[in-house]
Amino acid sequence: MEHIYSLAEVDDLPPIIVHRTTMRVIDGMHRLKAAMLRGDDTIQAVLHDCDDAGAFVMAVKSNIQHGLPLSLADRKAAAARIVRLYPRWSDRAIAEAAGLSAKTVGAIRRDTPGTAAEVRERVGRDGRVRPLNTVDGRRYASELIALYPDSSSREIARKAGISPSTVRDVRDRLRRGDDPVPARRRPGNPDDRLTPEHKLQERIKSLQSFDCRTDILQKLSKDPAVRLTDKGRAMLRWLSSQCQQAEQGREFLTDNAPDHCSELIADLACSFAAAWLNIAGEMRSRSQAQP
Repeated sequence: MEHIYSLAEVDDLPPIIVHRTTMRVIDGMHRLKAAMLRGDDTIQAVLHDCDDAGAFVMAVKSNIQHGLPLSLADRKAAAARIVRLYPRWSDRAIAEAAGLSAKTVGAIRRDTPGTAAEVRERVGRDGRVRPLNTVDGRRYASELIALYPDSSSREIARKAGISPSTVRDVRDRLRRGDDPVPARRRPGNPDDRLTPEHKLQERIKSLQSFDCRTDILQKLSKDPAVRLTDKGRAMLRWLSSQCQQAEQGREFLTDNAPDHCSELIADLACSFAAAWLNIAGEMRSRSQAQP
């Protein structure tokens, strides 16, 4: 009601969108109630011709772009419904409509039974149709490249039903002597359903055991090469600040991050973790290279 009262004080509101067939409001219900609250007899409206499924998608798109933001639960529920309405839409296309990440839509699709069994191709945001599984297309493209090495990537792509960029990748793999299908795309690959953070956790498990951060910092502070040099002390101060930020970061983000930004922040955290893993690999290599 507070939102409606605030809209009632605005003189020139954008027109609402109405489904012509049913005269149902697709976007602008708060504006409509604000106009009724002011005692207006009419309101500007745009009539939209579409089916019920199209009206629902337009309503979701409109409500993630302005007005009161949809909650994360609302957007996930909307994505699940769009997956059922348009099973051939790509994860990115549905993500754009529902205000989610493509990874979240992929997880929702996997948890929604009966939506992908018969689908062999998907329609992307650009309207182009792409095969859902490019494994067969890659295999066929590798055979065509072997038979017709002088054929262009576009020609082979057209015959194999894959994109020219995928054909170029197949060419590069064949040139290196690799399998034309990346390991992550081969059937039965255990990493198919892992999120980036799960993959990072698997990499961490493969590392040697390590002490807690406090013990490590104490050991470093006792090392003469660290304690008695300017560079060493500067390094220790920087590492201590990183540890403090890591401890405070979780509580800070939990209290301040909007729900709809959680996926983006998770991806950003994974990028930080990956950078630290690269540093860990380089430092461990230096240690093992010591005589």
